[in-house]
Amino acid sequence: MKILCVADHVDPIVYSAAIKQRFADVELVLSAGDLPMEYLSFIASGLNKLVIFVFGNHNLKALRIYRPDRSDPVAGAAHGLNQPFLGNAYGATYIGGKVLRTHGLLIAGLGGSIRYNNGENQFTESQMYRKIVRMVPRFVWNRIVHGRFVDIVLTHSAPRGINDRDDPCHTGFKAFLWLMKVFKPRYLLHGHVHLYDLNAVRIARYRETTVINVYDHYILEI
Repeated sequence: MKILCVADHVDPIVYSAAIKQRFADVELVLSAGDLPMEYLSFIASGLNKLVIFVFGNHNLKALRIYRPDRSDPVAGAAHGLNQPFLGNAYGATYIGGKVLRTHGLLIAGLGGSIRYNNGENQFTESQMYRKIVRMVPRFVWNRIVHGRFVDIVLTHSAPRGINDRDDPCHTGFKAFLWLMKVFKPRYLLHGHVHLYDLNAVRIARYRETTVINVYDHYILEI
């Protein structure tokens, strides 16, 4: 099974009239954030495949469609929503804070970055830990029913000390290390850290999890 993973940069190889020919054998698309929704819509329509995504810390104009602010009745009423939208606006399915089973895979989503300037969709370590803890009942259910907690964790930020950087914006989450240690996903896919060198290392290993920076685009074969 081939999965097209995208993040952070509108890649002309993907954003092309030849997308269907170039990625004809792709069965699923995962986006790790910081991409225009119009780009995800193009991929969804061009490949006619399920696109699953999380938001990063940029390109957030559609955030309130998928995750309306319940404390802001005006914003919620503008979209006719009072709860998170899990449908396919823009042809893409948002799984931030959720776990989805598709194509035989158990996929969990955790978007956003470390809080560095109090911007939108930025979180402290404790906030990210709480997001993961809220997923625990589903992870346990998966283990009982499917024999494993989760297969793929789709994030925007990297784990702390793995594929991240030292600057305040690109520091990874310690919470992801705990998640990998306890729930043992096969893969953690992230973006956020831009790779401008084609030879840059994008794959790392932590315990039983392969961690991959999917910046630009990356084909994951399972």
